[in-house]
Amino acid sequence: MSLFEGIEAGIVRELIVVDGGSSDKTKEIVLACGGQFVVSRASRGFQLSNGVNLAKGDFIFILHSDSVLEIDWSKNIKKYFNREAGYYCRLSFDIKHPLALLTSTWANVRSKIFKLPYGDQGLLIPRKLLIENGGYSSIPIMEDVELALRLKGKLYGMPIVITTSSSKYGEQGWFRKGRKNIIILIRFLLGADPNKLYNDYYQS
Repeated sequence: MSLFEGIEAGIVRELIVVDGGSSDKTKEIVLACGGQFVVSRASRGFQLSNGVNLAKGDFIFILHSDSVLEIDWSKNIKKYFNREAGYYCRLSFDIKHPLALLTSTWANVRSKIFKLPYGDQGLLIPRKLLIENGGYSSIPIMEDVELALRLKGKLYGMPIVITTSSSKYGEQGWFRKGRKNIIILIRFLLGADPNKLYNDYYQS
């Protein structure tokens, strides 16, 4: 857990894990660190919304469970704690592969140009700014994009690398999953029902 570094440095003062039904030792690890472990129905938007509502700190750093921050991130992130904006990380994958590099490059370009970072890039944001802009929606998919659209003009990149799992790309194929992601994004931006998108995404 890359958050250990932040806990030891005193940056992470409140640890909240909203679990959607894992069967590993996540709960034991979180409690051993003095964190708060919450069981929730498995819906990322709902889980994130729950976590935000429980948080009490002035700043919230939102991370997905399959994303890992680079070493020394806690030293580099300090300068972003006193700004009235949200910040996301630079995406990379946990394997070295041309298609992994292509996918992460596209994600970083999309984030910079269109201001549409995905949740696996992490989000550091003042709690006040997040709440004032409606927080996370409890929709089953695209909750990260929906929030980014409301925060347009207030999201910026940080030079901190976050590495996410490539397992789903390996299972489905890089081109197939990449194409599916783009199609779902376009449909969402055109106003498609998130529940229909969720069913199409996970059943295809």
